[in-house]
Amino acid sequence: MVQATTTLKVQTVIKSAWGLIIACLLTGCVGVPKGVKPVQGFELDCYLGRWYEIARLDHSFERGLSHVTADYTMRKDGGVRVLNCGYSEKKKEWKTAEGKAYFVKGTDQGYLKVSFFGPFYGSYVIFELDHKNHQYAVISGPNKSYLWMLARRPELEPELKQKLISRATALGFDATKLIFPKQQHPPP
Repeated sequence: MVQATTTLKVQTVIKSAWGLIIACLLTGCVGVPKGVKPVQGFELDCYLGRWYEIARLDHSFERGLSHVTADYTMRKDGGVRVLNCGYSEKKKEWKTAEGKAYFVKGTDQGYLKVSFFGPFYGSYVIFELDHKNHQYAVISGPNKSYLWMLARRPELEPELKQKLISRATALGFDATKLIFPKQQHPPP
């Protein structure tokens, strides 16, 4: 009797664990890193358009790319179309990735989930934003190994760039590992 009860408890735990794993795979990793707070008063219409990547933490999906841009436009279903573009110096070719993004909570909060791979989503947490002119933004993924600094122009003033790096460092991002891709001319 004790062995049957123990076996049933183990089976229940295993089923619960698999359920959690499957749920994470289907919903993706859409959390917010500790200490990071999405901007409030977010206005999607002002955020749409082209952004240039000023800095990023390295990941395989962007490794070796320069002249990186992100273009955001509305989708018919109310979501956001995301078109990322970057130039591979090594392969001498442009690479693009198209995705879709949706708000996780309210539309006035800079907290979205983005997918480039079917049903798998990741966090897109805007935690620094030029609310007045929408000229710069700093974005995190689901944890502090993801960080992007974007601007409406290919360059940011050095003082502003340093201020944003200091803000990210204060939140626990490893700014010593930031990559600053070339942005000498606009992509196609």
